Amino acid sequence: MEKTTRRALLAAPALLLPGVGRAQAPSFAAGQTISLINPYAAGGASDVIGRVVVDGLASRLGATVVMEHRPGASTSLAARQVARARPDGLQLLMGTIVTYTMAPLALKNPGYNPQQDFAHVGMVTDSVYVLCANPKWNSLAEILAAAKARPGSINYASWGIGTTAHLPMVDLGIRAGAEMTHVPYNGSPPALIDTIAGRTDLMFALLAACKGHIESGRLRPLATCAPERSSLLPALPTVAELGFPGFRVGGWYGISAPKGTPPAIVAQLEAATSATMAAPEVRRVLDPVGMYQVPQGPAAMAARIAEELQLHAGLMRRAGVQAE
Repeated sequence: MEKTTRRALLAAPALLLPGVGRAQAPSFAAGQTISLINPYAAGGASDVIGRVVVDGLASRLGATVVMEHRPGASTSLAARQVARARPDGLQLLMGTIVTYTMAPLALKNPGYNPQQDFAHVGMVTDSVYVLCANPKWNSLAEILAAAKARPGSINYASWGIGTTAHLPMVDLGIRAGAEMTHVPYNGSPPALIDTIAGRTDLMFALLAACKGHIESGRLRPLATCAPERSSLLPALPTVAELGFPGFRVGGWYGISAPKGTPPAIVAQLEAATSATMAAPEVRRVLDPVGMYQVPQGPAAMAARIAEELQLHAGLMRRAGVQAE
């Protein structure tokens, strides 16, 4: 059993986001402690987002808020913990697209149902993904033409089977009628290194991870993967604009409470979360690293989960990915 790491984040986030909501009167039960369960180890994007959420909830609800890291089993350990917690709003899951729409399909016994075991509060942010290639390629059309002419000759990198870098490429290949070869790596950095070196041809990558390589000319950006163009790369078209309508890749985060949490508590949490993510101080932290605003509220989150569970189930079948 992995040991849960507990980190109080009341003072530290204030250094990151000074003045977020501090003038508002407490509306949550003062003196209570809310635990935000983070399914990843300390460090990285999940910590940045977690600190934003922790600070915003603490300021707006008048409660003590801490973040607990509970990594493991493709984020399912954290999800399982919250799904089985007392439904009082004092344990919250900060899950991701993996938690809600991939791990339940990839694991034979994840220990939770993303549609039945939670009272969803809402999505908090999504991340800009870029389809990028070795600079020898000039466009997505050129790569797809080569893949159609020589099936299997184009190699694409990912950071693992069944991930947000793998399944979208399966989707793109199906839409384009192009057969490409998947080369999975243990993480994003080695996948980027081999794409830069030309050992693989292209990959989906988070903007935050590939932006420096794009600016240096070591990678060529082909398209962004959100519904709309990114303000950080305004001249770059979306994959949808290049002839694949509705195509979207996102690394989104959402907040959930256990099933049975009283609606009044969920409403308080949703209002505080929505206000936090819209605050100018928060946008100044997240926008520059490609984390953009998404539709708020339980209904939008439930709809996104349902849509992507169906999509990913079909893609995993097409890719031959078996639950483990």
